[in-house]
Amino acid sequence: MAMGMSGGGGRGRRRGRGGRGPMAEINVTPLVDVMLVLLIIFMVTAPLLKAAVPIELPESRAKAMSEEQGQITITLRRDGAVFYEADELASGELAERLAATPTGPDGKPPLVTLRADKALDYGRVMEVMGELNRAGFTSISLVTDVSGG
Repeated sequence: MAMGMSGGGGRGRRRGRGGRGPMAEINVTPLVDVMLVLLIIFMVTAPLLKAAVPIELPESRAKAMSEEQGQITITLRRDGAVFYEADELASGELAERLAATPTGPDGKPPLVTLRADKALDYGRVMEVMGELNRAGFTSISLVTDVSGG
């Protein structure tokens, strides 16, 4: 009888590369590497998706609000420029853009988040808020940075 017992020393089971049984170990290292790369990508890009216009927000101790679907963001930059989402608006164009904003399924206008630079004049912020009110947007959230204190 010819049996393949090379280097096994007469043992009944062989382990390693030459073994005949299925390998029961799963190498998860490549999976972990891919998941870590994806995690880093999402951590870097997630803040960039929402804050398209860089401004310095005032600080507040208020708790964070949850985001709603269909809300719009109005941003006021330090130099007074107005942005509807990420699009810069010309002087007087805000009223037209607000009038073209579709209402929600319940017939109400969407929630507006107002981001204004902390160095901006209070009167300029109030002008934009007045324009929002005149266009029928009564639900306005003011965005701030959360302070550590």
